[in-house]
Amino acid sequence: MIYLDNAATTWPKPPSVVNAMAKSLVRFGANPGRGGHTMAMETAKEVYLCRETLAEFFGADDPAQVIFTANCTMSLNMVIKGLLLGGGHAVVSDMEHNAVIRPLHALAEYGVTYTTAHVCENDPQKTVENFRRAICPQTKLLLCTHASNVFGNVLPIRELGALAHRYGIPFAVDAAQSGGHLPIHMRRDNIDFLCLPGHKGLYGPMGTGVLISKSEIPLQTILQGGTGTASLEKTQPTALPERLESGTLNVPGIVALRAGVLWVKERGRATIERYETMLLHHFYSLAANTPHVRLYGDLPKHGGSLLSFNLEGKSAEETAFLLSQEGIAVRAGLHCAPSAHAHNKTLPNGTVRMSLSAFNTRHDVDTLHKMLIKILRKP
Repeated sequence: MIYLDNAATTWPKPPSVVNAMAKSLVRFGANPGRGGHTMAMETAKEVYLCRETLAEFFGADDPAQVIFTANCTMSLNMVIKGLLLGGGHAVVSDMEHNAVIRPLHALAEYGVTYTTAHVCENDPQKTVENFRRAICPQTKLLLCTHASNVFGNVLPIRELGALAHRYGIPFAVDAAQSGGHLPIHMRRDNIDFLCLPGHKGLYGPMGTGVLISKSEIPLQTILQGGTGTASLEKTQPTALPERLESGTLNVPGIVALRAGVLWVKERGRATIERYETMLLHHFYSLAANTPHVRLYGDLPKHGGSLLSFNLEGKSAEETAFLLSQEGIAVRAGLHCAPSAHAHNKTLPNGTVRMSLSAFNTRHDVDTLHKMLIKILRKP
């Protein structure tokens, strides 16, 4: 199979990730922070090493600011509800995933409102100005995707973070499609809350997510329970990471996630980005010169190495089904981001999305192009 659905989850995983997960089930089987015996302490050390690795990779001030979650969606819910359960207003882009829109919609009964700011392709200054105009006295959160999961648009997060801070508003970034692909630095990019999946550009396993949270901006907890600390208290601990981590952690996933981040570091994030961009440009040049292939967006430069397209006379789902029959895995439909499709006028049918990882090859994208021509030639 030629796997071109890496924006959903990267596959295959590096051998070091597979080995780390298997090793953790043998060596780190105890509950971290819940015991003073040797295995519990060794397991806690492995969990801390992953926090340390992620903090360094994303420019966080303290490993304690690294919170482990089940996925990026959980991280986003923790930020949105942690800041807005008491009411208020948020500003988001018109390219957001349902992981942002649905929690905001669910908070309407608590008096929460939100405004969508239009993203202007190739005009970051105008995008920032659109966000500025959407800010009001009730605004408690500015949140945006870093790179669209449908069209790859990259938002100017550093400038948007600076804007938010001028108004004294926390700034959160959905890095589902950019973490591991694009450069991200908490301090330099003015980020207060960074939400990440472990299973995409960081090459970790599914069921792993990360929230990097500035400790000086406390979030209301949406999950309370055992933390292994202050057990006599009925209230949740105030210090990170325990404040936002209740219950047993996914230790095998965390150990494997660290192996994924280390693999990206060793291979070189920028090297991976250049390689994926080269493959994407190659496919774009082939498809752009093929009649009846509709590409969305300008020639891609960045954006998590993905591209949306459609074939004339075929629905997105039909195209993806026919490609699957030829042994090529892509994704079709709305990609859980109807806002992005409304932005690009691709409702209600959506698009076909191909997305790359460091394991794809020029042969993969050449084969995809050949299969598209074969599909178009069928009656």
